[in-house]
Amino acid sequence: MSSDYTVSAKARADVGKGASRRLRRLENEVPAIVYGGSSAPQMISILHKDFLWFLEDEAFFTSVVTLDIDGKKESVVLKDLQRHPAKLKLIHADFLRVDANTKITLHVPLHFLNEDICVGVKTQGGNIIHAATDLEVQCLPKDLPEFIEVDMALIETGTTLHISDLTLPAGVESPALALGEDHDLAIATVHAPRGASDSSDDEEESSAEE
Repeated sequence: MSSDYTVSAKARADVGKGASRRLRRLENEVPAIVYGGSSAPQMISILHKDFLWFLEDEAFFTSVVTLDIDGKKESVVLKDLQRHPAKLKLIHADFLRVDANTKITLHVPLHFLNEDICVGVKTQGGNIIHAATDLEVQCLPKDLPEFIEVDMALIETGTTLHISDLTLPAGVESPALALGEDHDLAIATVHAPRGASDSSDDEEESSAEE
């Protein structure tokens, strides 16, 4: 289970809101926690500027990361990240330990392709509305995709794509679909141009009168 990212971290014993604030303000570090697996949860801190640098890469969010905690390496995924609502500042991070033989559940970004040549847009004058920007998936760490592609090229107006319409990579499952058809959520819709439905209705009414 290889990793393209190695993040240096330090173990910390001083916990609590006050300790976290001091860590962020005085030492410019981000408080975090590592949990999961057979080991106990561990409090750590990561240098803020280093963490920000990693987060500039979208793939970091959906990759197995090596945490180097005072020389001890652990394989993890970033499970949660809290940001300051108004500043470019990280508040807290949660990392989940991963095992090569145990499936993990994570949100993966959706990449919408061929929107500029979408039939419903280019030929039929519609517009695309995204109902989701990511998808929760479940898989082994080795099968974790960086993103999932949604090809919009042949989608016509009035069509809604659902989770079941996506082609998931081998070994990747949708937990939502496992819950049944009621959880087959919309991903994107190509709406008809404004007034198109009205004109269609007028034509039908005119034909009926004749």
